[in-house]
Amino acid sequence: MTHAEKRIYLIQELLKENPKYKDIEIPADPGLQWRLLRSLMNVRPPLPASKEFLQIQDAYLQELLARRGIVDADKLERTAADPRLAVWKGDITRLKIDAIVNAANSGLEGCWQPCHDCIDNCIHTYSGIQLRLYCHELMVKQGRPEPTGRAKITPAFNLPAKYILHTVGPVIDHPLTQQDCDLLASCYRSCLELAAANGCRSIAFCCISTGVFRFPKEKAAAIAIEQVKKFPAQNPSPEYVVFNVFTAADEAIYRKLLG
Repeated sequence: MTHAEKRIYLIQELLKENPKYKDIEIPADPGLQWRLLRSLMNVRPPLPASKEFLQIQDAYLQELLARRGIVDADKLERTAADPRLAVWKGDITRLKIDAIVNAANSGLEGCWQPCHDCIDNCIHTYSGIQLRLYCHELMVKQGRPEPTGRAKITPAFNLPAKYILHTVGPVIDHPLTQQDCDLLASCYRSCLELAAANGCRSIAFCCISTGVFRFPKEKAAAIAIEQVKKFPAQNPSPEYVVFNVFTAADEAIYRKLLG
């Protein structure tokens, strides 16, 4: 199959899963086809899929990753003040590193809003439908929503990272409190502890809680840096941390705080 043929096959198979989709027509434009495929993946329940579907999906996503380009975390420029740290502005789903951090919701099953631009949606999209099922099984076993400040580890499936660390940050719909700050600090500590326990030498943190959860960006960055700098006193691993940002404003905040 060509790349385009794989995309059509995946769309057709996902449309067959739900009778409500019987009148949906596949557009001719490749970009619109991708948006339809991504939307179908985003709203698909956490169910098993056939071996053939997963093989074709994995091949398609790996081809897509190759086109988007893999970024080797070890080749990123380190900060002058601390060679253990790097600040990188880019798409975390392209990063080759031991672990990336996902800013998850308490359901831990990804973002269900089609083509939403949050990091949770992007990670679940490019990882593949296996990730939602894996997370669902974790949550069924746990028997309750994921608490704020904790973390779970999963395989990264079709991402270039080895693992994904899913953490739920505090939601700020009120004046910021010390408890909010403590919970965000706990997110970073939990991820670092889980990474160390699983032998991760390197980890990339997104800007936890600063998107739709509305944690003030500069305060969040200060907490992130503080927790990362304190952690080596408890454990020498991970030995390399990337602060991944997606906007120029966030990059400026981290570079200012890191000197």
